[in-house]
Amino acid sequence: MAYKVDHEYDYLFKIVLIGDSGVGKSNILSRFTRNEFLLESKSTIGVEFATRTLQVEGKTVKAQIWDTAGQERYRAITSAYYRGAVGAMVVYDITKRQTYENVARWLKELRDHADSNIVIMLVGNKSDLSHLRGVPERETHQFAEKEGISFLETSALEAHNIEKAFQTILYDIYQIVSRKALAAQEAGGPTPGHGTTIAVVGDPTNANKSTCCSN
Repeated sequence: MAYKVDHEYDYLFKIVLIGDSGVGKSNILSRFTRNEFLLESKSTIGVEFATRTLQVEGKTVKAQIWDTAGQERYRAITSAYYRGAVGAMVVYDITKRQTYENVARWLKELRDHADSNIVIMLVGNKSDLSHLRGVPERETHQFAEKEGISFLETSALEAHNIEKAFQTILYDIYQIVSRKALAAQEAGGPTPGHGTTIAVVGDPTNANKSTCCSN
């Protein structure tokens, strides 16, 4: 049986995960890219990324997902972390209201440093602990509508909505890229083709997972 070589893709999209420390960003990353969940996972130090390739509208899309620590002391990596990102998931813990209250600050940071066309999704993680809920789902829906972003509740532990969340954000990114490609074609300019990297600086495709900026 022939397997597709990892570097064979039509598009490469960089997606960043942001949010307070402890909301489950690393487990969202590991559940989506490796189908793993680490109950005793430690706080991320610096930055790590992992990749996964999937099909979107008949095209092969390689998602490069970046995860960083939520602690204030890692703020120095901000500009490099956001550079080239075409999608972002702002994650909070549905059982800890403070992590939700801080979403507005994360959105401001994102909009200050990222491209204005970045696709944003608000993710309420740990839905398996709904009996300990501190943030009403309806309240978050209303907030997301006001901000003009999509919203989903997920559980990295139970793998609930993790796949859906990434498929949704990748589809939305692809739609924007497709419209730009169509507009460029109509204008007689170059269009993205095979193996096109979309706004990603430095594609470390020779490894599935990497870390940098560690202390």
